[in-house]
Amino acid sequence: MKIGINKIGFYTPHMYIDTEDLAIARGVEPGKFKIGIGQDKMAVVPKTQDAVTLAANAALSILDQEDIDAIDYVIFATESGIDHSKAAGVYVHQLLGLNEYCRSIEVKQACYSGTAAIQIAKGHIALNPDSKVLVLSSDISRYGLNTGGEITQGAGAVAMLITRDPKVMVIEDQSVYKTEDVMDFWRPLYSEEAFVHGKLSVIQYIKLFQDLFTAYKEKNQVTLAAFDGLLFHMPYTKMGLKALKSILENESEQEQERLIKQFNIGKYYNEIVGNIYTGSLYLNLISLLEQDTELKAGARLGLFSYGSGSVGEFFTGILQKNYRDHLFTEQHQQMLQAREKISVEQYEKVFMDTIPNGIGNIEFDISNDPAPICFAGIKDHMRQYINKEQ
Repeated sequence: MKIGINKIGFYTPHMYIDTEDLAIARGVEPGKFKIGIGQDKMAVVPKTQDAVTLAANAALSILDQEDIDAIDYVIFATESGIDHSKAAGVYVHQLLGLNEYCRSIEVKQACYSGTAAIQIAKGHIALNPDSKVLVLSSDISRYGLNTGGEITQGAGAVAMLITRDPKVMVIEDQSVYKTEDVMDFWRPLYSEEAFVHGKLSVIQYIKLFQDLFTAYKEKNQVTLAAFDGLLFHMPYTKMGLKALKSILENESEQEQERLIKQFNIGKYYNEIVGNIYTGSLYLNLISLLEQDTELKAGARLGLFSYGSGSVGEFFTGILQKNYRDHLFTEQHQQMLQAREKISVEQYEKVFMDTIPNGIGNIEFDISNDPAPICFAGIKDHMRQYINKEQ
């Protein structure tokens, strides 16, 4: 049975800052952010959006009524969860008006968990071939103002509908995966912001990619030429490029040029949205599919999923006939073009405008948030969400 991505879309908040403005404000040469890190713009999230609403808005943009009636599993991957107990998927289930006979869960392992969710979905569909599974990868990346990680922030969500006989990409079974206990990045329960050992994180990311890519080639008796493109989890785009270059040293100049050219085409959405943790790999996938006009049906793509701490997986997908007809390219372009550029001062104000811990009641003005689904406040310690279209 062929199982994979039938639909895929993303959502990002309506505000962003230009990384050149941020560099100037921080006394940094703009080229360090634009070229050295590889980021052009960074999404800024208002307090009327959280991991739940970002995911719900992403899903709302790709689902039709037939999907809503048929989905019987919601798997929500995030490291920006809003409750220690209740799964974020339950909130999304209600906001979208999904079929009540449906499982709704949340999964976690840093940025890797979106891939874990897809593998869970594949297992469910193998046992229930007529099922449709909604996989959500949604996060808000926060490192703090004036920190080393500030430039690698961002916010957004990717929604994927996983089914049999998918219209976009079949996910093949021959994946390889690995776990190593490494403290390169973590966020304790008491902290709103992550801790990171930057150099260690880059070293571990590249090491795991090399290990898994080698293991995949050995397991399946293939060479680099078997791949029409490689996709990466990208907390910032230069990190993915470093990983790619680490396996190209002994390849022909033509092969190096082919894959680096494609990488540069496919990084676009990551470059202008920023780090969305669990969704970063799949934002790279969307970007490549929507920006690369030369990719043909039948192309095999290799995907490297990484989650600090650390877990990684390398797997492959095959693009399906007429896959372009099932993308949401125009919709994504309109969303990105409609975003509002804000100043560094405005960004700092938004960043610091958070909800105090332990507050039981608060109401937000959602009139300035153009998103269909918003976080409207807290009542009796219960988060209040509004779908303006219901």
